[in-house]
Amino acid sequence: QVQLVESGGGLVQAGGSLRLSCVASGLILGINDMGWYRQAPGKQRELVAVIFSGGETNYADSVKGRFAISRDSAKNTLWLQMNNLKPEGTAVYTCNGRMYTGDSSLPRAYWGQGTQVTVSS
Repeated sequence: QVQLVESGGGLVQAGGSLRLSCVASGLILGINDMGWYRQAPGKQRELVAVIFSGGETNYADSVKGRFAISRDSAKNTLWLQMNNLKPEGTAVYTCNGRMYTGDSSLPRAYWGQGTQVTVSS
């Protein structure tokens, strides 16, 4: 079964940095786009960054200039470098990937369990 596991979350002071990683494992035939989402309690889940198969990236306006998404397709690994963190960035961060597996000719979305990021002032 396909599994995505995030790591790198924790407690950091405002202005600090964290680097999140997401490793996908299992019988994966191919990966299309991958992204990072975040959700704070009582708030809607937000797409913060996405990277497409060709390397193109897009970011939420709230994180532009501070976050950077990258991927290594050969290792099925996704990263999110977060700089100049702000208290409003406190949330559970979850990775997502649209992947081809043996059960379908169309890609489907897989989700990790999430990692907590807490930014203190």
